[in-house]
Amino acid sequence: MDEVTYTPIGIVHSPFKEPRGVPIQPSDRRRVTGRVEVLPEYSAALSDLDGFSHIILIFHMHLVSGYELQVVPFLDDVKRGLFSTRAPRRPNPVGLSVVKLERVESCTLHVSNLDIVDGTPLLDIKPHVPHFERTENIRIGWLTGKAHLADDTRADDRFSR
Repeated sequence: MDEVTYTPIGIVHSPFKEPRGVPIQPSDRRRVTGRVEVLPEYSAALSDLDGFSHIILIFHMHLVSGYELQVVPFLDDVKRGLFSTRAPRRPNPVGLSVVKLERVESCTLHVSNLDIVDGTPLLDIKPHVPHFERTENIRIGWLTGKAHLADDTRADDRFSR
């Protein structure tokens, strides 16, 4: 298979200088704020984005390397298959986060509910449209009865380089 490469379109600025301490899944009650600086050559692509309350940030997790096929995720004490978790150390360290878009100022997006480390390269932005992602009869596997624990869980060093 051919190698795939991406060129960052911007950079994420947050209060988190390292992965340790980052909320593992952001929630409205945390209100962690930050900025996304989009490179000027992509400014026209930001047109109309301010009409959306939430956006999806796709980013390169630049502070992680390597991976294991079985991991003990943050909300469990049992090894799980990597692809049944949101662990950051993956074959392709691509992250995805839904954040609240507070406002757009030129090439800067002011966001909240952030769970991304400062200096993270941004790969793409998409509007969050719940109707498009609506699903029925959702099962959440091993996270049943545990997902609510994410509200008070922060990253530790288990997935650091």
